[in-house]
Amino acid sequence: MLKNANSKYRPFPAIVLPNRTWPAKVIEHAPIWMSTDLRDGNQALFEPMNAERKLRMFETLVQIGVKEIEVAFPSASQTDFDFVRKLIDEDRIPADVTIEVLTQAREHLIHRTIESLIGARRAIVHVYNATARPWREQVFGMERDDVRSLAVEAVGLIKTLTAQYPETEWVLQYSPETFSQTEPDFALEICNAVIDTWCPSPASKLIINLPATVEAATPNVYADQVEFMHRHLKQRDSVVLSVHPHNDRGTAVAAAELAIMAGADRVEGCLFGNGERTGNVDLVTLALNLYTQGVDPGLDFADINHVARTVEDCTQLPIHPRHPYVGDLVFTAFSGSHQDAIKKGLSCRQAGDIWDVPYLPIDPADLGRNYESVIRVNSQSGKGGIAYLLEAHYGLVMPRRLQVEFSGVVQKHTDATGAEVNADELWRMFGQEYLDAQTPMRLHGHHLLEEGSEQGIELIVEIDGKTRKLGGSGNGPIAAAVAALGTPVRVMSYEERSLGHGADARAVAFVEVAMEGVDGSVFGVGLHSNIITASILALISATNRATARTPAGMAHQAA
Repeated sequence: MLKNANSKYRPFPAIVLPNRTWPAKVIEHAPIWMSTDLRDGNQALFEPMNAERKLRMFETLVQIGVKEIEVAFPSASQTDFDFVRKLIDEDRIPADVTIEVLTQAREHLIHRTIESLIGARRAIVHVYNATARPWREQVFGMERDDVRSLAVEAVGLIKTLTAQYPETEWVLQYSPETFSQTEPDFALEICNAVIDTWCPSPASKLIINLPATVEAATPNVYADQVEFMHRHLKQRDSVVLSVHPHNDRGTAVAAAELAIMAGADRVEGCLFGNGERTGNVDLVTLALNLYTQGVDPGLDFADINHVARTVEDCTQLPIHPRHPYVGDLVFTAFSGSHQDAIKKGLSCRQAGDIWDVPYLPIDPADLGRNYESVIRVNSQSGKGGIAYLLEAHYGLVMPRRLQVEFSGVVQKHTDATGAEVNADELWRMFGQEYLDAQTPMRLHGHHLLEEGSEQGIELIVEIDGKTRKLGGSGNGPIAAAVAALGTPVRVMSYEERSLGHGADARAVAFVEVAMEGVDGSVFGVGLHSNIITASILALISATNRATARTPAGMAHQAA
């Protein structure tokens, strides 16, 4: 049991924000996306990416449509510095993409950072310093005035240095690090001081980034903090208000969404939530959340598997199989009730319909995923999943009561093995149970006869290894065959369908029979290019399966 919570921890203080507006807002357009995969995400790896993997990640981010990419911390290592130079010197940055680099508010690091960017068409210089009380007091031993002066001096130096390279369009980004734990009045004070120093304009905006460096409160508190800044920042029309949520409490996506409602224009994060500790906000989840609400995220995830495999390879970190939208199992239903609902929902859809399929908040096809893995069968599955797989893979549409009966067969198998069953194995099991049910009686041939107002039939069958000719008549081929077989079965239902299309199509027949001494009803299935043959095969299949359930049949099997 956890102890000492009441004495050791205290709730994060809520901000006083009268008449907050964000709860009534909805997100109507996507924010500006800024990827930190190559910087914050890279720093969080067991083994940081080499130049080849960093370049592949950069190109993937460009391909999916990210327009602002934080590529390095160039003053921190020669590797990062060289990577920035490689992008610039080899002209690898598309005209509509802006690179961003990070620096601490220290003079020699700022000089090195600007040096790395010389010759860039457009560049964001991201400078930060710690502003929250625990960092001020415990880590740096600084007062508020010291912290504010450090930020202003750093921004002033960046302004002076960048003025020497007018061929580059310079953008300043300032982050009060640990904004989420900084007193709101001080966060506002220091950000306004930075704005006064940089002197942005509506045509040349400054980025004020508000990082939840440590997620310390519920998402609504972060939204209040963002709305407070949105209301009170100087020259708001000259500021791009950015957020950088971390996931320490597991609510970074919610915090980002509420922050957008509270006035944020831009979101920083990593594609699949990589980053220090529990990670940055997950940009894929955030973007696809928008997509499911009818908002164009402006990012292309039409081949999400390619993006996922590239990120896994570059970071050497696996994506969880239950990761929203992209995990290998997120579009997979094992539960019987879920499978049944999904199957029915997919069956009801018409081209052009609004997506409204039970249990699937997004169409897997929109992400380049197929429907093959949507429904998978194990011991938790039911008739709906089994029926879906056989229909999707083999075109077999079973009557509902046959779905129930065959699911019992599959259930026994999965209970015994504990293994998952794929579509091919289901088809094999179906064939063994129904199509191969030709003992003790097997059909070798048949011939239809006209007998006045009735249908006559002659069957050539093998019974217990002996070939016999049997004849009978009735009001149709099935009734005639029942009479010819002479077994005490009653046909309860009969259905026929086609399997496949065109010249290669086959007929499948389903016969449901009842037999004295057998509880309930039993199905048989026949498959043949000739529908009459398929129907007789189904009748014999049902008769054999019913006979096997009689006391005599069970005794014969036991013997």
